[in-house]
Amino acid sequence: MTTEPLSFPRQHARTQRFTLGAPRAFTVAPDGERVAFLRSGSGTDRANALWVLDVMSGEERIAADPRALLGGAEEDLSDEERARRERSREGAAGIVAYATDTAVELAAFALSGRLFTAELRAGTTRELREPARHGPLIDPRPSPDGRQVAYVSGGALRVVGADGEGDRALAAPGEDEASTVMYGLAEFIAAEEMGRSRGFWWSPESDRLLVARADDAAVRRWWIADPAHPDREPARNAYPAAGTPNAQVRLFVIGLDGARTEVSWDRARYPYLARVHWSADGAPLILVQARDQLSELYLAVNVGDGSTRMVHADEDGQWLELFPGVPSWSPSGQLVRIADEGGARVLAVGERPLTGPQLHVRAVLDVGESDVLISASAGSAAAVRETGEVHVYRVNELGVERVSDEPGVHSAVRAGGVTVLASARTGEPGTRVRVMRDGKQIATVASHAERPSLSPRLTLTEAAGIPCAVLLPSSYEQGDGPLPVLLDPYGGPHGQRVLAAHNPHLTSQWFAEQGFAVVVADGRGTPGHSPAREKAVRDDLTLTLDDQITALHALADAFPLDLNRVAIRGWSYGGYLAGLAVLRRPDVFHAGIAGAPVTDWRLYDTHYTERYLGDPKAAPQVYAKNSLVTDDGLAEAAQQHRPLMIVHGLADDNVVVAHSLRLSSALLAAGRPHEVLPLSGVTHMTPQEQVAENLLLLQVDFLKRSLGLA
Repeated sequence: MTTEPLSFPRQHARTQRFTLGAPRAFTVAPDGERVAFLRSGSGTDRANALWVLDVMSGEERIAADPRALLGGAEEDLSDEERARRERSREGAAGIVAYATDTAVELAAFALSGRLFTAELRAGTTRELREPARHGPLIDPRPSPDGRQVAYVSGGALRVVGADGEGDRALAAPGEDEASTVMYGLAEFIAAEEMGRSRGFWWSPESDRLLVARADDAAVRRWWIADPAHPDREPARNAYPAAGTPNAQVRLFVIGLDGARTEVSWDRARYPYLARVHWSADGAPLILVQARDQLSELYLAVNVGDGSTRMVHADEDGQWLELFPGVPSWSPSGQLVRIADEGGARVLAVGERPLTGPQLHVRAVLDVGESDVLISASAGSAAAVRETGEVHVYRVNELGVERVSDEPGVHSAVRAGGVTVLASARTGEPGTRVRVMRDGKQIATVASHAERPSLSPRLTLTEAAGIPCAVLLPSSYEQGDGPLPVLLDPYGGPHGQRVLAAHNPHLTSQWFAEQGFAVVVADGRGTPGHSPAREKAVRDDLTLTLDDQITALHALADAFPLDLNRVAIRGWSYGGYLAGLAVLRRPDVFHAGIAGAPVTDWRLYDTHYTERYLGDPKAAPQVYAKNSLVTDDGLAEAAQQHRPLMIVHGLADDNVVVAHSLRLSSALLAAGRPHEVLPLSGVTHMTPQEQVAENLLLLQVDFLKRSLGLA
C-alpha cells in the first residue's frame, strides 16, 4: 500500500515553513569544547529538545527531552508564556528558549510553567520544584557563576539556588499594584517592536541584578473577543496605540539580599528603555530613547547609587534604528555601537567607525579581544551588489575580513575560538550549520528538517535599483507567452523578503506553480541596503507602493509579465500594501489579498507607528494620507473597483481585527464588493496546520476567479 505524498500547502503547514527539525539557538562554551542548541526530533515534530555538541568528537547528545520531563503530558502554557511566544513569533513547542551560566555548564529553561536545569557536561536534568509553589514561571536565567537561577512568576522576580533551595522574591508588585506592575519582563512595546525580549540582567559577579519594572496602568485596555465561543470572556489587553500612553518603565539594581537602588535618568525625555548590557568589561550600559525616536543616550550605570553617566548621544532627523548585539563594551572598555554616519550604516568602536559605505552593518554577533564579529550586506559603495546576500565579517582597526565563503544568508555565534556558522543558500533547502576553528570546519550540526517537495525557480535581480526576486513555473519555457502576475511582498520596515536563500521563496514558488509569474520586491523602507533608502518613507509609507509598481514595470522588459492581469497578496505590512494597491492604484492592480492588514495607523502601536508617522495628534493629515480608512470612510480611494479578499485572525492582539472590520465597513458603505475571511482563534501567526494549508488554497481560488483564470 502506497501513501499519497503530501501537497506542498500541507507539508508547508505541518513543518511550520520547514523550520521544525532545524537546529537553532546556539551557545558556544568559552572553553570551545561544547555547543548547546535546540532541535526537534524530525521535520514534523514541534517539541524542541536541548542538545549538546562535543566539539572535539563531533558527537551530539540530548541534554533535556521535554517529553520525558513532562512524562508524556501535553504542555500547559500560562497566559504570560503565550504572550511571550506571540511576541517572538514562536510556533514550536517543548524547550523554545534556554539560558546558561557563563561557562555554559548549567542551562535553565521552563516547561509548562515549571523550572528545569540541565548539567550540560554531565548530561543530567532536574526539576527545581520549590518555584512551582508560586504558580507558572517564565524566563529562567542562571547566574553567571551557575549557583542561582532567577525567574519571573506572578509579576515578581524571584531567585532560587541551583540546588533548588532558598527560593525568594527579590522584587514583587505591592497589593495595590498587582494587576498593572510586573518586574523582570519586557513590556509589550519592548518585546514587539524594540527587540528587547527580557526584563532582568545578572551582574558578572552574580551578586545582584538589573531589573526592569513596567507599570501599564496608564495604557488603554482593549478587549479581544472570540465570537466563535460567546461563552468565554474577552481577553483584556493593555495596548499602547499611537499617540496614547505607554507603560512606565523604571530600572533597579537589586542585590540578592533584596537591597534596591533605582537607576536614574531623564525618563520624561527618554522614556524608552531600549537596551541593557552588563558584562565584565565595564559598568552596566543602557540605551534609552526619546518618545519621538529622534534622539537617544548611551548611559553607564553606577550600581552603588544608581546614577548614570552619558557615554554617547545620537540624533537623527528621521529616526534612530535599534540593532541586535549593541550597545556593548569592548574588552578594552570602549563603546561598541552601530551608527548611521556619512550616509552609511557603520560599526563604531569608541568614536571611530571601523567600516565604511562598502558594508551595510546589520548586527554585532560577538565582541572579541582582537576583533568584532558582525553581519552585514553590501553597502551603497560596494563593488558588487550581492542582491539578497548577508555575510559574516571580522572587523578590527586593520580592516575587514569576510568569514562566510559563498553566496547566501549567513549568521554566526562565537566563543572560545569556535564559530558556529549557519548558512542558507539558494541552491539547497534549509540551513547548513558548520562549526569552525581558525577558519576550518571541525564539525557540523545535523538538521532534521524535511526536504520541501518543490524548489524555487528563482532569479535575483535589481529593477530600477530595487532588489527583486522573480519566480516562474518550473514548466515554463521560452515562448510560452506572458503570465498573470502576482506580487508577493512584505515591502515595509524590518521585513526583507528578497534573500539569497532557498526556503524564503517556497510559498512564492508554489503560487508560481499555479500559473503565475511571482514578483517579490524590496523597495524603499525595507532593510539591508542603505539608511537613506530605509528612511525615505518618513511621513509617507505610500512610497512603498510606488516602488512595487516601479519594479513591476521595470521587470516587464525582461520577464514574461502580463500587465493586464496583476494581483498582489501580503500579510501584516504586506496586507496593508495589498489593500493600498487595490484601493489607490486599480489602474495597475486587478485583485488583492490583504492578510491582517493595518488599515488605520491610529490603531497600531506607539513605537512602530510614531517612528514613521510621528504623533497622530500633531500630524493627523499624515495618518489620514497613509491609512486605508479614516473616520470618514475610505481614504483617497480611486473610483475604479477591484476584487479584494480580507483575511484576519480574530485573536490577533498585534494588528487587531478592528483594522479589517473597519475596512470592510468602509467598503460596504462605499458599495464596493469584497470578501472577508475571519480566522477564529488565530493570532497574527497562523500556526494551525489545517488553517495554514487551506488559507493558501483559498487564496489561489480567489486569485484565479478575480483574474478570469478559473
